Amino acid sequence: MGGLRLFLLAAIVVSVSGCARVSGVWDRVRGDQSEPVVEETAPLDATSTVEEQPAAVITPAGQSADAFDTTTEEELLAATAPPEVSSGLRELGRTIASLGDPTVPGFWAETGLVTQAQEGRLTYPESGKSVTVELRPSGADPSAGSRVSLAAFRALEAPLTDLPELIVLAR
Repeated sequence: MGGLRLFLLAAIVVSVSGCARVSGVWDRVRGDQSEPVVEETAPLDATSTVEEQPAAVITPAGQSADAFDTTTEEELLAATAPPEVSSGLRELGRTIASLGDPTVPGFWAETGLVTQAQEGRLTYPESGKSVTVELRPSGADPSAGSRVSLAAFRALEAPLTDLPELIVLAR
């Protein structure tokens, strides 16, 4: 009878100690991440302040905005070049922008201000920056806000975690 008690006690101890491991596996299966992965930034040097250091933007998978933005220097220069004076751009309206799918490359904005895809321009008054984008219809009401590509957000120097108001221009 003593052997049976010892066996049962050992089985209970093994079962309970395995719960923590199983719970961790279950969290990974469900996709839960208890702690986000933080990418390291360059350390402060003696001449710079915290405000001058770039903020690390952390995604749920632990990848930074730099990892998602595949824009080349040439593409950025072309998109941020000032429009020609005779470009005929007119303001379609203002929109509250949120960050669109960061895995979709390019300079684009999904907005209810257009009904068909067309070339346009976004301006962020706070930074004074402007960028040429493909305006894509979102199918939403014009006042519903817009989703903007990561590359466009960065070119406008708009905070990725804010909801900035942008001016939308098109021909």
